[in-house]
Parts: sequence; C-alpha cells; structure tokens
Amino acid sequence: MLTFESFITQKGAYDRNHGPIPHIDADGHILRIDGGVTEVLELSVTQLKHDFPHHEVTCALQCAGNRRHTMRTLLKEVDGLDWGDGAVMNCTWKGPRLRDILLRAGVNTSGLKYAHVAFASFQVRCQEADWYGGSIELERAMREDGDVIIALEMNGRPLPFNHGFPIRIIAPGIAGARSVKWLDRITVQANESNNFYQQYDYKILPPGATDKEAAKQYWAVTPAIQDMPINSVIAVPQDDETLSSDTHITVKGYALPQGDQGPVTEVEVSTDGGETWMDATIIDGAEHRGKWCWALWETTVTLEKGEGRRVLSRATDAGGNVQSACPQWNLRGVAYSGYGEARNLRVV
Repeated sequence: MLTFESFITQKGAYDRNHGPIPHIDADGHILRIDGGVTEVLELSVTQLKHDFPHHEVTCALQCAGNRRHTMRTLLKEVDGLDWGDGAVMNCTWKGPRLRDILLRAGVNTSGLKYAHVAFASFQVRCQEADWYGGSIELERAMREDGDVIIALEMNGRPLPFNHGFPIRIIAPGIAGARSVKWLDRITVQANESNNFYQQYDYKILPPGATDKEAAKQYWAVTPAIQDMPINSVIAVPQDDETLSSDTHITVKGYALPQGDQGPVTEVEVSTDGGETWMDATIIDGAEHRGKWCWALWETTVTLEKGEGRRVLSRATDAGGNVQSACPQWNLRGVAYSGYGEARNLRVV
C-alpha cells in the first residue's frame, strides 16, 4: 500500500536515521533543559507524562530530501540518498508543548529575538558526527500556535524505537531533520545548533556549489532549512504506465502546505503542460484540512492516445503560496517542490 493512501500514516512511515537505532530504557532516561534559562531542569519520562498538560497535533513530517530523485532526474545529479516521493508521513503526535517546558525552566525571551532552541541526542555515533542535533528559532518554539511538542506518542501509541522512543521533538512545518529523535538535551542559545547536520547538511546551497569541493565556501554562509516549501505529488498514475483512452483516468496524490501557512486550500491538475488547469477534489472531509497536515486529493482526466503523455499537479495553501513549475537546483537535492508529475504515460 502506498504510504499516502490513508490520511493517517499507520504503515510504511518513512524512516531516516544517521546512525543505528538505540533501544533506550525509558525508566532511566532523563531530558536536560539548559542554556538561557533561570533553572536547569532534568526531567524523567514519567515527569513528562504526568507533570505537564499534553497536546495533540496531527502533522505531515517530511525529510528535506523528499522528491530528491525528481531533482536528480529532471535537473541534474545531486549528492544524497535517492528519495522518491514517499519520504513523508502524516501522523498524530502527543506530548507536552515545548513552550510549557521552557516556561517551567524560566526561559527569558527578551533580547533573544533571533535565538534558537537546540535539540541533541547523544545516544549513538552518527555517520558524520559523534552525536545528532538540530535547532529551530526560539520564537517558533514559544508560539502556542506553533504546536512544537515533545512527543511521547505516535498515532495513539508509545513511540516506536525507530521513531524516537521514548521522546522526540515534533516541529510541524519544519524539515524533519530538526525533529530530533531519542532526545537527551534541549538548550536555549543565541545561535543555531553547531551540529554537523545543521551546519553541513540540509541546506539549499547556491548554484555555485557544483560539487563537494566547491560547496565548502558556502556552508557557513547558507542558512539551514527550516520551513518546507509548498508541494504536491501525483501518486496515481505512476510514470511509464500504460492507460486506456476509453475511460476517464483517475489521478490522485497528496499536497503539502508551506511551513506554517496551511492548510492546503486548492489542488489543480493539467494535461496540457500547464497551459490550463482544472480543480481536483481534496478528499476525506474538512476535518482533515489541518494547518500542518497533508491533503489527499483526486480527480479524473482524459488523455489522447499516444506516447509520452503527462499530467501535472500544483497546490495552493492558505498563505497564498502557489507551487511553482521548477525550483532551483541545489547540490544536496533538498526541498524539491516543482509541479507534481506523472511522466511518459502511454495511452492506448
């Protein structure tokens, strides 16, 4: 089953890790909160379960490299794992708000407008570093409507080991790399995380970074990805399928809002290369059109007989962001957000 055939991803959730999966004893696990706070906290998992109100958020979580294969094949070669269109999942997460934890620690936001909240996991050595970390802006973390939580549950159950048991960060709308799993420490600090995966990965490098050597001059001056762009994908039909011209052809897929600009408000489909567009139907009802969620959509089209036919999709969100035809190439192949496309269709 395709991971986006149901609104909530129960099976086939994408799983990206930069090292082995630790199996942590929740009873002995401690989360430390330090840095720009008046009181350093050391909280057990039991305290996180019982000493703070819990908040539930349903959101799409996606790898920054989602659709990297499309950038690689349509534009030019990139450096990174060859993700297709499925490095995304839409799940319901539950746990205390990060905001409430930071307020308990006495975070002082005055003079810290551009500060970050850094997350760290020291459980295992990673491929490129001794530990894994990332950070988001403090302002986003402190917004009640930012819905950033310390998750203990995924889809009504304790987190699976491969998704961060016993605790992880969930930062909706932001690249999945910042939703650190197996969370050990939270630090309020003046600058973003100094971890390798914040400083030397998950960045939209400029076109001048044509290879790893050329990229060296750009890493320090290129901002790390935070909000993910608006996007849509065609799941059915798939590239290279043979279809019948005698019936209406079903087209369906998913769409994602940009950052915190959700929900998705419109998905359109084109069969003439983007000259004209027709509305698709966002399915599953209004209750599933949350700010952070993906939208599942479908429509039917007709295609003339022949080779090399294609169908395009584009999304619009509540913030007025409209998906563009093709983004700029970047070496790491991240944040690809060109039109969704089913290519090389044969219609008989």
